[in-house]
Amino acid sequence: MAIKGVLEEELKNSLRLKKSYEQALSKLPKGSLVKKRIKGHEYYYLLLREQGKIKFTYKGKKVSSDIVKRYKEAKRLRAKYRKLLSEIRNQIKFLKQSLKNGK
Repeated sequence: MAIKGVLEEELKNSLRLKKSYEQALSKLPKGSLVKKRIKGHEYYYLLLREQGKIKFTYKGKKVSSDIVKRYKEAKRLRAKYRKLLSEIRNQIKFLKQSLKNGK
């Protein structure tokens, strides 16, 4: 039953990875920065989803380039971690099912 041991170890590693991805996601700034053009003027808003509803929070006419970069990077990382989480959840499901059927 060496395979069972390998599967159990892989399950532990997968659970550990899942936890680290969730922690990384929670550390990212919430929402995304959106630039709207209203009557020829540009305004920045923070787009958030609260209790299933989309909420825009006015941030001003000018936003520093550092803040814009931070939100762009957060958006990229959020997509990356969500994809990794989806893959690891499928892997965990598969490993649990394999261990269950192997008993």
